[in-house]
Amino acid sequence: MTTDTRAAAAQAIAGVLQGGSLNALLPAALETVSSRDRGLLQQLCYGTLRLYPRLYPQLQALLDKPLRSKDSDIEALLLLGLYQLEDTRIPDHAAVAASVGATRALKKDWARGLCNAVLRRFLRERTALAETLGPAARCAHPQWLYDALQTDWPEDAEALLQANNAQPPMVLRVNAQRASREQYLQRLADAGMPAQAGALAPEAIYLEAPADVALLPGFAEGLASVQDEAAQVAALLLAPGPGARVLDACAAPGGKACHLLERHPDIALTAMDVDEARLQRVRDNLQRLQLHATVLCGDAARPPALLPAEQFHHILVDAPCSASGVIRRHPDVKLLRRPEDIPALAAQQGAILDGLWPLLAPGGTLLYVTCSVLEAENSGVIAAFLARREDAESLPLNVGTPRAAGNQILPRPGGPDGLFFSLLRRRAKSPA
Repeated sequence: MTTDTRAAAAQAIAGVLQGGSLNALLPAALETVSSRDRGLLQQLCYGTLRLYPRLYPQLQALLDKPLRSKDSDIEALLLLGLYQLEDTRIPDHAAVAASVGATRALKKDWARGLCNAVLRRFLRERTALAETLGPAARCAHPQWLYDALQTDWPEDAEALLQANNAQPPMVLRVNAQRASREQYLQRLADAGMPAQAGALAPEAIYLEAPADVALLPGFAEGLASVQDEAAQVAALLLAPGPGARVLDACAAPGGKACHLLERHPDIALTAMDVDEARLQRVRDNLQRLQLHATVLCGDAARPPALLPAEQFHHILVDAPCSASGVIRRHPDVKLLRRPEDIPALAAQQGAILDGLWPLLAPGGTLLYVTCSVLEAENSGVIAAFLARREDAESLPLNVGTPRAAGNQILPRPGGPDGLFFSLLRRRAKSPA
């Protein structure tokens, strides 16, 4: 076990620089440090990745020559050193000393002088370095995403950029089968956890400060779950009736499926996902919340043959996407996504809609959801689908900002994530 928090953070960040996901890398990193240092480790990882598009060009200007690929851990250590100097309350001398000291834990003593020189030079030249940055880098966004936001949301781009760089709130969903929101707010108050009700979803609660779920009253017994308020809107929009057959086609980790069952315990719900490993999260959530659903591994673009045509009254499609609406929760998106990913994702989203549509009963509805704010993945996908399906029609929604073929909730600091919704109905067959 290493006790050097910055070395552990640098190794996790290096994994992201090499193409890994922070969600996959962080749990192992947290296990290497003491419990009291886990909060700092998370802050260093999330903060460094959140500001990466701003920090990286400054680091390159401070280096005499690029680092070798095998020294990505040192590059990550330098980046998190810059992050501490630029965006934390850690005293400059402490940030420099601790970062330099981490070279030993990484077993790269040769980098000690380099780290010290780079960070101290940054302190001397930070103002001049900042002036060399372009608009996208100053806003800590990759150029392609900055341009896309300016194009798709010209009046809201500045607010979106700020929201993407903010720390996200911790939001809970009260289990309506077990308690009212007012009752759970009182439980939180009694536990010394200030919170307030959300404005969009009747079960949503915003904690004033993040907390370990193990400390939440009744969490283990299923009284509440962690779920952003915008994600909770999906169950409100789908609104299945008693006895309805519902398919959650991209269900993992199960938040929306469980919310549907909490609000409508008498529906017959099938939770499907293409990833068998992630389906275990669905099963775990169902068990903790004492809910029942049929759990099935299958590809939504090519549904299993055991799902008959026209079987479901409602289908929920939480489609794989760029995650451009939840960057504040997944800052590694700024590094891992590329502009060429968007057309590929749009094609995948269209294939999922085409694959699932035959399973929807005439008169039934399909709710298409993404955690993206990019038109190419949202209205663009829905407009193309409507153009090739004569039996599909778009229904109006009363949420967020109306778009060409759906509605968008935009992310905002202290508020919900950015999600897109489009509700489609399959027209009933004409009498013969």
